Amino acid sequence: MALYTHNLPQWKLDEVEEIKTLSNNSLLVGLVDLHGIPAKQLQEMRRDLRGRVVLKMTRNTLIREAFTELGGDIGSVKGYLDGQSALIFADENPFKLFKSLEQTKTKMFAKPGDVVPEDVVISKGPTSFKPGPIVGELQQAGIPSAIEKGKVIIRETKTFLKAGDTVDKKQADVLVKLDIKTIDVGLDLQIAFYAGSFYEQSTLAIDETAYYNNVVTAAAQAFNLSVNAAIPTATTIEAIIGKATGEARNLGVEAAVYTGDLIEMIIGRAQRETLAIQGIAENNAN
Repeated sequence: MALYTHNLPQWKLDEVEEIKTLSNNSLLVGLVDLHGIPAKQLQEMRRDLRGRVVLKMTRNTLIREAFTELGGDIGSVKGYLDGQSALIFADENPFKLFKSLEQTKTKMFAKPGDVVPEDVVISKGPTSFKPGPIVGELQQAGIPSAIEKGKVIIRETKTFLKAGDTVDKKQADVLVKLDIKTIDVGLDLQIAFYAGSFYEQSTLAIDETAYYNNVVTAAAQAFNLSVNAAIPTATTIEAIIGKATGEARNLGVEAAVYTGDLIEMIIGRAQRETLAIQGIAENNAN
């Protein structure tokens, strides 16, 4: 049942209408996760994206109502709504938008309860700390430390946290003291509806380097297959002819087929074999 049948404040009705209008007028409609983003960073991200996207923050109930009224495939966007979500509208493909959002992310210190996205390795070596309680704090957190030449040192390189670990208070305090920022904070594109299809985060998070390397490897394998199977194409015809010419030349030399372009190679081969036999005979005589 639409909100219009309820006695609700006008601003809520206006919010629903705005969401519907933006959805109908945008090539891409998506949801981004705002969890854990401080207000200052959020303002900076909105500034960096201004002119390219519209970021709409409102109540989840109003978002659900708007997409219920829109119906059709796009209405399914509400099924991905969870937690601190905001709407994002753009006129570019979801892969380009995802990359843009990733580039706006910044590193922040982990808080107790945060999950680290990748291994946190603390390297061996001196620190800027003078002798004091910090030595005990590091050791209690599992970091081997000592005092050397009036400075606190870390005695060995250590994987302090592994990807997926939850940070406790002691670990969070140590990371702050060591000035190690481990948490990526930014707009996570949870789902994008574009050209009639849904794109989830797992699909959009492409490793471009790995993708490029896969394409290069596939092209090389296709080239080799074409040459070895003698399937002529504009790209492989020269290599196929060169391979066939080389094989024919080698066959002619092995079979001692005396032709104008092979005679010197056949004589040279015979000379090398003669020298090799002479060398064996001399070794046996000694």
